[in-house]
Amino acid sequence: MKMIRVYMNRWFSVAYHYINMIRNNPNGEQYEFYGTHPDINHLSLIAADHKDIEPAVVGLEYVQFCVDFCKRNKIDLFIPRLHMEDISRHAHLFDEIGTKVMVCRDIELLDSMIEKDKFYEALADMELVAIPDYRVVNTAEQFKQAYEELTAAGHQVCFKPTKSEGGMGFRIINNDRDPLVELYGYVSLSTTFKQAYETLSSTDRFDSIMVMELLSGTEYSIDCVSTAEGELLTAIPRRKSAGRMYYLEDTPELLDIADRIARALRIPYAFNIQVRYSNGIPKLLEINPRMSGGLYITCLSGVNMPYLAVQALQGKAVEAPVPQFGIQAGYVEQPLIMK
Repeated sequence: MKMIRVYMNRWFSVAYHYINMIRNNPNGEQYEFYGTHPDINHLSLIAADHKDIEPAVVGLEYVQFCVDFCKRNKIDLFIPRLHMEDISRHAHLFDEIGTKVMVCRDIELLDSMIEKDKFYEALADMELVAIPDYRVVNTAEQFKQAYEELTAAGHQVCFKPTKSEGGMGFRIINNDRDPLVELYGYVSLSTTFKQAYETLSSTDRFDSIMVMELLSGTEYSIDCVSTAEGELLTAIPRRKSAGRMYYLEDTPELLDIADRIARALRIPYAFNIQVRYSNGIPKLLEINPRMSGGLYITCLSGVNMPYLAVQALQGKAVEAPVPQFGIQAGYVEQPLIMK
């Protein structure tokens, strides 16, 4: 059986789980893993068979580094996270050396998913999923107007950069916060309107910020895997609860959202839909065109989703799996020997 070489560039530490899931696949297929990261001791590289340092470059220069790495190491499959947009734009360079890349090749769609305001605009008239009330601002006065309009509509307000990953830059406006109490507690994501406005007023113009209604209901991540053509193979809703508790739920309303999004957008391979409820309505937070950080928890459903995505990337005919729902799960730290 041929050894399949897989390359993962700068990933999160959860790549450790995804590498092991693909390696321990039920079909006995043999995989050899290559990883790169600016920090050679990064946890994402622990499970890799070979690891190397990434250079501090961007754009086409970074893509060329990845191409050269794949060519030099005879990589069969490339699963990128960092700089997916640039890699997608130059995917033909990987085609020329025979490396399959797990990336959405619809550049316009991929760009819009990365920049949340563009994505909301693109989905506005498609009736796929409800969109939160929001405004995009670039000046302190625009921020003030957006805040006043949203609060007048009865919303608690939050904001975050239009182009960010995870919770980076996310803040909740809470004018009742007590800084002295917070000083003795955990670091807070809250800020007052006055503090935010004064900070934003320190410059004439800033990178786009999305000011939006705070969705206060239950949050779900819907982990999905599709074929290369965007045909949905599986979707598994994962409900976030207090602390580190998650629930894998068979929620028809959320499965319908995943199906509608898959049919309309044709996102290939692994992707993740994040929604949060507001007054009984699930509203879209974002869609990530990659394996999510919590996918390893979703795989407790009995579906090896990283391996399923790898099979899709190889163009193999696979049957839609049957996940097990009704699972309550959590996670704990595990010590790992680095050397």
